[in-house]
Amino acid sequence: MPVQPADRKRCVSCKRWGGARKPGVNPGEVEYEDDARGPCNEGPWHGTQRSPRNACGQWVMWAELKLPEG
Repeated sequence: MPVQPADRKRCVSCKRWGGARKPGVNPGEVEYEDDARGPCNEGPWHGTQRSPRNACGQWVMWAELKLPEG
């Protein structure tokens, strides 16, 4: 299962992404399936299917993520 850090600000860690995912084992990481895709909800790509690795200028961190302390 791929893992991506939230600090890359990609769709998989954005609150607007509607694909299947879960918080990673380490703080600030997201786990997702290799073939994951999901709709953008209320963002600039609203209604279109987006890859976990896509990005845009209106990224908002997914509330389920816990950031590393420090």
